[in-house]
Amino acid sequence: MVLLRRVIGDALRARRQGQHRTLREVSTAANVSLGYLSEIERGQKEASSELLAAICDALGARLSELLGEVSNTLSLAENMEGVLVPVDGQPAEPARQVATDGSVSVSVRQDSPLKATLHATRNKKRDVVYAA
Repeated sequence: MVLLRRVIGDALRARRQGQHRTLREVSTAANVSLGYLSEIERGQKEASSELLAAICDALGARLSELLGEVSNTLSLAENMEGVLVPVDGQPAEPARQVATDGSVSVSVRQDSPLKATLHATRNKKRDVVYAA
């Protein structure tokens, strides 16, 4: 089972690291403790909508952008057999599946019938310019 808080945490961490910023910088800008932000990024804590908005603001992103990213990741994961719903006859060894929609790639390692590790990566497109 893929946990929403882990996907949100991964998306936040990816944005922060993509900006080459530290946890301390973002936690100060978002007015949240460094430890709590770390727990959110690791998917150990569920952040409120107000806190997510503050973190997104500190990262210079819109909450809707982050949630859209998370939604795309979950949508890809839902289309992978056995990722969000356990299937009978699951192999004993962890299975690895990959899906992409052109802008996001998702790889899933099935650790057990009820636990999966999800890793989403934004694909960089060459010769394409994005305007903010």
